[in-house]
Amino acid sequence: MPGLETWWRDTDAAHRYVTDLVDDEISRLRPGSILPARPWARELSLVDSAGLACDSLDLLNLASAVAEAVQMHRAGVEDYLLARRTIGDWVDIVGASLERFSEELTFRTSGTTGTPKASQHAGVNLAQEIAELAPLFQGRHRILCAAPAHHIYGFLFSILLPQRLGVPVIDIRGRSPTSVGAMFRDGDLVIGHPAFWTAFVRAGVSTTSQVMGVTSTAPCPADVARAVTARGVASLVEVYGSSETAGLSVRESPDSAFRLFSYWSRGSDDSSLDRTLSDGSVETVAAPDHLVWCDERSFHVVGRRDHAVQVGGVNVMPELVRQRLLEHPMVKDAMVRLMRPEEGARLKAFIVPVAPTLDVVTLRRDLAAWCDASFSVPERPKAFNFGSEAPSSDMGKPADWPIFEETPSGAGDSGLDR
Repeated sequence: MPGLETWWRDTDAAHRYVTDLVDDEISRLRPGSILPARPWARELSLVDSAGLACDSLDLLNLASAVAEAVQMHRAGVEDYLLARRTIGDWVDIVGASLERFSEELTFRTSGTTGTPKASQHAGVNLAQEIAELAPLFQGRHRILCAAPAHHIYGFLFSILLPQRLGVPVIDIRGRSPTSVGAMFRDGDLVIGHPAFWTAFVRAGVSTTSQVMGVTSTAPCPADVARAVTARGVASLVEVYGSSETAGLSVRESPDSAFRLFSYWSRGSDDSSLDRTLSDGSVETVAAPDHLVWCDERSFHVVGRRDHAVQVGGVNVMPELVRQRLLEHPMVKDAMVRLMRPEEGARLKAFIVPVAPTLDVVTLRRDLAAWCDASFSVPERPKAFNFGSEAPSSDMGKPADWPIFEETPSGAGDSGLDR
């Protein structure tokens, strides 16, 4: 089995990495498009109609994304991407590139509406984190993974960690929670995210196998974390970090504080962290969220700094979704928020139509189709309320609204899920 420094020589890992990267980029380029079912064969064409049906502009964007991810310009082989037309070709080119330069990889923030931010991570720093994580999961025999391999969380846990532990990886995306539960064996490690574990609990899955779970990408609701272990999962390890910092800390109970990895320490103020790199130097970074420190090594997370919300494990900016909704010719004003827990786990939108006489049933249907064509899956509002003005509090500040009741403004109709 290849070492961490040559992870791409594991052909299965390299294939998952490249296909996840291409799949994600196409979803950004063509929201709502239907792609071939995964896994994709090496022979799958990037350009044929029976394959991914990419035109020349699509190919250029895809090639740029792949070249950026492995920093292909350092190896000087990026031109080969546009000359080759199958998934297998691109896996081989990525491997050839990494044989020449593999000291650093680029990861992008996970699906944030707008332009995702790119972050570079040195291979030695990623290996430092794996060295910290591996002892937590010694004795695991398989990894069942619901995270994409090209995001930093999925890369660490579905490529580097299994290579360190010497265990196989099974992609469980596309399987129902019940189907996943039926696969469990003693020694499994399940890599999920809050939406995955919420679905697991809601489906009533339980297990008597000795299974461990991991969650990351967003705060896991405490009741969900407790329910996961109550249904037989031996422990649920929550990893806190970000695309920019990678992992910072872990905890095994929603009632506990996060504990910093050994190479991280509290910064000079409450909003910064210091990382001791493998060469002994120290790097200071801004904390991804607002933190409340319990002591020098543990803290609670009390809110995001960037106002993003998580939908299905993906960062989404409600304000940017709102700005896009305002481009619809029938929308005068809009407000977008994450649903309340009892309403669901998707975005909801409050719409002020350009004319109060518009038929909201027709408008709802039109907006739903427009959103399907305009947004990625996590970005699409799944419930629409209508009214003459956006909800506000007595102080005039933006206010929440229930999707199942009459709108606070009193105009229009009540919101109905679609």
